[in-house]
Amino acid sequence: MRDVCVIGLGLIGGSLLRAVAASGRTAFGAAVSEVDADAASRAGYDVTTDVEAALHRADSEDAMVVLAAPLTAVEDLLRLVSQHASHCLLTDVTSVKAPVLDAVRRRVPYTRFVGGHPMAGTSNSGWLAGDAALFQGAAWVVGVEDDTDLDAWSEVTRLVLDIGAHVVPLPAESHDEAVARISHLPHLLAAILATIGAEGGPLAMSLAAGSYRDGTRVAGSNPQLVRAMTEGNRDALLPIVDEALGRLGAARGSLASTGGLAATINAGYEGAQALAASLDAERAGVRISLSAPDARQGLIALGERGGRITGLADGIATGEVQ
Repeated sequence: MRDVCVIGLGLIGGSLLRAVAASGRTAFGAAVSEVDADAASRAGYDVTTDVEAALHRADSEDAMVVLAAPLTAVEDLLRLVSQHASHCLLTDVTSVKAPVLDAVRRRVPYTRFVGGHPMAGTSNSGWLAGDAALFQGAAWVVGVEDDTDLDAWSEVTRLVLDIGAHVVPLPAESHDEAVARISHLPHLLAAILATIGAEGGPLAMSLAAGSYRDGTRVAGSNPQLVRAMTEGNRDALLPIVDEALGRLGAARGSLASTGGLAATINAGYEGAQALAASLDAERAGVRISLSAPDARQGLIALGERGGRITGLADGIATGEVQ
């Protein structure tokens, strides 16, 4: 199994380093944060604050490099990858995919790159927030574009499966539109809810219970990280914000004119039921030969139907679709 070098040891990168090591692979990494690097070293992991040295080691050992830094740091990291590890298999865990793909094509056009995004996390950050079990049962998008090297895709997919997640194969554009709906808009709405509640003063805070806590949980995330992912996904997020504003406007109009909110509340209930039904739905098995001429199209079609890859062996990806 190929060694893995993780650059960035916050919640996701730190959890990944732990999980990779627990899977039996050799894992090492680097963090700009001395606090995170020191904590990881004290926990027994092979890490450094010298990113260039870690990349040089990755190059010499032909390791897989995982960029686990915010979107705002990706350009600078790719410059270092170009200088020190341009021949390594490269992936990332950034929450926006199109800007990363564009940056890779500009900065390291000859590097084998496969984008990634684990749909897992908490509102906490830093090495100490990490957990080797964070990805167990989670969806992990592994990018598929028209020019994706399927051998590289298979290696990244194998790593993801080895640490307990399942793979959703998607192109960057489809990923970014979907996460604008189910991740980035919720972060914005949580920020607004938290602001409105806090402006109610001590009385409102003293009465805040489950619905307020649930609705504002992710507002407690690191603001810099939230800004990086929401602002980085501007093109996909703007029309989703417009859609949300339209629905809020309709609810406001209905409340003002008739006093009724049935359409809004019922639609929300149906949306929540749709999520529950999706989680409980029976899934049919699928097999995709990665040597087939239309393998990339088959993987994308599976992902865009809500399917997932759960196994990979002998050039055959096996999975499930509703």
